[in-house]
Amino acid sequence: MNIIMLGPVYPYKGGIAHYTSLMVQELSKKHNVTMISYKLQYPKILYPRNEQKDYSNKSFQIEDTRYLINTLSPVSWFKTASFINKQKPDLLIVQWWHPFFALAYYIMLKLIKKHCKITFVCHNVYPHEKFPMQKVLTHMTLSKGDAYIIHSKLDEQNLLSIKPKARYTRTVLPTFSAFNLTSIGREQACRRLGFAVEEKILLFFGFVREYKGIKHLLSAMPKIVKALPDCKLLIVGDILDSEKDNYAQRIENTGCKENIVLVSDYVSDCEVENYFSASDLVVLPYESATQSGIVQIAYGFGKPVIATDVGGLPEVVRNGETGYIVPPFEHKELADAIIRFFAEDKADEFHAGIERDSYRFSWKHIVEVVEGLYT
Repeated sequence: MNIIMLGPVYPYKGGIAHYTSLMVQELSKKHNVTMISYKLQYPKILYPRNEQKDYSNKSFQIEDTRYLINTLSPVSWFKTASFINKQKPDLLIVQWWHPFFALAYYIMLKLIKKHCKITFVCHNVYPHEKFPMQKVLTHMTLSKGDAYIIHSKLDEQNLLSIKPKARYTRTVLPTFSAFNLTSIGREQACRRLGFAVEEKILLFFGFVREYKGIKHLLSAMPKIVKALPDCKLLIVGDILDSEKDNYAQRIENTGCKENIVLVSDYVSDCEVENYFSASDLVVLPYESATQSGIVQIAYGFGKPVIATDVGGLPEVVRNGETGYIVPPFEHKELADAIIRFFAEDKADEFHAGIERDSYRFSWKHIVEVVEGLYT
């Protein structure tokens, strides 16, 4: 097929940009793929502190990407639609995750000629945090699709509430193995980060937001440390400046701050492997979710995951096989699961479970899903 992919891609930050890059790389093994991305993704008012780009990991780079879309410029929307029509694609794949992009996408898709099929990859049908007129904007835009790829049962329900007869496939997020740049061992990674190899390392990774439930993991730490005195919690993720003092106080209130290491700034792609390679267990204490690329990064390093029973997380973490699923908001049960993992020495068993699931989480499988929607 002649395919055009529309969405964020290297050098833009974040899991959806990584997803888009890896999807294009796999599709390009069988199909002719043209990548269209943004000249401007977000205005500075929505992204006030950090740069939106990360040039550190060129394994995500897609050659000949067309950076055409300025989300604030209708002129660029018309030019992008004109470019797409000239390419005469069989398929346009649009990465969707937030109604901020609705107007730009809607106008462009209205201008696309009807011979081109449109597939939305829905990372979130609705955003994690509420956005003005999100239901109207989402319905308006997703109604332009011919088919959909979704990654959680919650998104399936949300999609069908918008388009009851939608043609779609629900499949798990693939593994993000591209962060494993040098295949360093755990011992070397621990040395780089200043940990003793004997210490038990828990990792929370990703943007720190209230719905991700860090407070519950911090509440679990006193019980964990009492049972496992050599346990360290490594929190690695960008925290809003307005929230840094709040999280510092929460760590202080645990009474075991010497067992908690906070890295509160954005971590470049080339540094990711240090944290995952050093860790024994990745923890997602989320209060709500659709799905999470953090699980797939962990699996790319063969690391088991403890996650809460929200959104699509139970679909990717097999309870008792690749990690544990625990109830959300329950710090005692979260602590018990972490203690049990180490007490029962589950690392090798769960690693083997991750290996058994490798095809389900492969990018080859995602290509088959795309092809299956149109054959």
